[in-house]
Amino acid sequence: MNKTIIVSNRLPLQISIHNNNLAVNPSVGGLATGMKSVHEGGESLWIGWSGLKEEELDAGLKKKVDAAIAQENCAAVGLTGKDLDNFYYGFSNNTLWPMFHYFMEYTTFEGEHWESYKEVNRKFAETVLQHTDDGDTIWVHDYQLLLLPELIKKERPNTSIGFFLHIPFPSYEVFRTLPWREELLNGMLGADLLGFHTYDYERHFLSSVRRILRVDTHFNEISYQGRTLRVDSFPMGIDYNKFRNAAITHYKKEEAQKSDLQKRLDAHLQSAPGAKMILSIDRLDYTKGIPNRLRAFEYFLDKYPQFREKVRFILLAVPSRSNVPQYQRLKKDTDELVGRINGKFSTVSWTPIWYFYRSMPFENLIDLYTSCEVALITPVRDGMNLVAKEYIATRVDKDGVLVLSEMAGASKEMNEALLINPNNFEQIADTLKKALEMPVEEQIERNTFLQQRLERYSVEKWAKEFMKALQATKQQHHVIVSKKITPQIEQQLFDHYKKAKRKLILLDYDGTLVNFTNIPKDARPDEELYHILDTLHEQENTDLVIISGRDRETFTKWFGDRGYTLIVEHGVWLKQKDKDWQALEKLKKDWMNNLKPIIETFVDRTPGTFIEEKNFSLAWHFRKADPELAQNRATELKTVLTSLISNHELSVLEGNKVIEIKSSNVNKGRASSRLLAENEYDFIFAIGDDWTDEYMFRELPEEAFTVKVGLKETSAKYYVEDTTSVRALLNGFLS
Repeated sequence: MNKTIIVSNRLPLQISIHNNNLAVNPSVGGLATGMKSVHEGGESLWIGWSGLKEEELDAGLKKKVDAAIAQENCAAVGLTGKDLDNFYYGFSNNTLWPMFHYFMEYTTFEGEHWESYKEVNRKFAETVLQHTDDGDTIWVHDYQLLLLPELIKKERPNTSIGFFLHIPFPSYEVFRTLPWREELLNGMLGADLLGFHTYDYERHFLSSVRRILRVDTHFNEISYQGRTLRVDSFPMGIDYNKFRNAAITHYKKEEAQKSDLQKRLDAHLQSAPGAKMILSIDRLDYTKGIPNRLRAFEYFLDKYPQFREKVRFILLAVPSRSNVPQYQRLKKDTDELVGRINGKFSTVSWTPIWYFYRSMPFENLIDLYTSCEVALITPVRDGMNLVAKEYIATRVDKDGVLVLSEMAGASKEMNEALLINPNNFEQIADTLKKALEMPVEEQIERNTFLQQRLERYSVEKWAKEFMKALQATKQQHHVIVSKKITPQIEQQLFDHYKKAKRKLILLDYDGTLVNFTNIPKDARPDEELYHILDTLHEQENTDLVIISGRDRETFTKWFGDRGYTLIVEHGVWLKQKDKDWQALEKLKKDWMNNLKPIIETFVDRTPGTFIEEKNFSLAWHFRKADPELAQNRATELKTVLTSLISNHELSVLEGNKVIEIKSSNVNKGRASSRLLAENEYDFIFAIGDDWTDEYMFRELPEEAFTVKVGLKETSAKYYVEDTTSVRALLNGFLS
């Protein structure tokens, strides 16, 4: 039976050792809760670090820990103190965390940390591979394991791999500054499904894939190394019923059952007519914008003095990474701001800010959520922010107002909250006033929509939706009808070739025999390619044809003396051994002078593009241009050209990063048919990589071996992954 493997940096367990006695308790948190249904359902295993360093465990204790973890359907990855320093505190939290949250000033690029990051990802891969078989489903979580999907896919290509990023994915302009950007993207693209909290993060990721790896994307799909990947957004929810039920229980408590914190909160609410409380709960992290929030509250009290002695700001800052210098400075700044603001506004009976620097038990969190009329959640950048959702879930009577930063992922699905820019103190002050004075009817109307949405899309629903989408990718791979050339198919191909009496081999050039370059003239054939082509050409009863969209001058220079048959400009010119070029089509070219100035305007407006002028066609190349701008311009140019050439027997061909205008009567299919009419062949092989080759595939007889380079929609029967695979295949004909 196939298994489901969950992989995260930490196991969902709290493990403690006292006097050689082991205690294992489930973790309480968003991911642990969300994955509970996935982890408990059927055959499943959760892989991650136990929280214990390798040097803390002797052989006997390690065996006990592993056994205890195994009872919870988990398996541990062993990490040392050095791993934690360089992989976790180093690369994960001093490089990826600040960069992905746009704090470039805190981002470090240390080669030692990167090497450790790679090594720890390999450790995770080894553990996963030990417990994984073909057909299993693997769900990898978060930024500490960006390289893991590729490491698994290389060894277990028949597994379904999902990856979810729980923090923002930055814009291309930020991500491109990483020295190891290609490696990280390739690592992520080992997954079959990549999930993000919001469409913005998904869009940023796709942009980086296009611009850095130069890999084409189509809507939210990526064709990569013979696979079709899907990228989508899945906004993470909360355990809605847990928080709502806890709030209902809270309201039923008698006075004697209330916590000390709740009694203090009640005392403030009764201290003055109209007394209210504003709540702020966060980890003490620079991404949360706590100093800005405090300054905005100070500005609010200055601008609206009528709220002094009536409003209290409750700031709960949960300690986080307290050994990191940036966090130590943040703690110092926060302490000083709270002290200064309290010193500025406090009276004998009123302190404007209650500041807690600690973790609080769940019961006290419910006390705060249910007692505070306003929640002020203003991160400067946040992947999701579940506190905002938890606050709304606890508002049993549907009262209360959420003031939420538009920079939090949660803002995309919580439009009924009061959304603010966390850097705009004027806006925050005015919005706080609006929140404190909002009529209860409006509060109820807003929170009714918010609660319905949160209840419907809970954390359990989030996990189910992701798993459902991941299972769907298994069918997605079969959309394209061509088959990958396997060793068995290769053998059939070579056997047929050897037995044939007359053979025809049709080879496209750019993107097939050589990789594309930014400048077409730079794609000259190398010695290895000459050897392959010369040897094929010299084989008995074999007609070797290179059929390309290139111009005849270039091919004369490269192949004119080799004796191969050459067809250029998609079928305009033919050159056979010891003969001059002959025109296969009689074409006009007066149209070129009319269209060239139009294409030149697109060159002027699109940096990195250029015109290639051939004898009977014009090509606009945009491989070197910004992918997103080029795609927009390409769509625009096709529209313009199509409207202009409708009555002139011309057509617009879209190739690989090129748009070409040529006669409608010219294509590789017509040229191939001419060759077939001249000779009888009992073996035909054709290979190409773009739409211009589809004409050839469609015109060739049913028994021909037609091969597409890359996994794309095609009329070809088979496909290979890249030009390296093409050369390996052609070498097979030589043996």
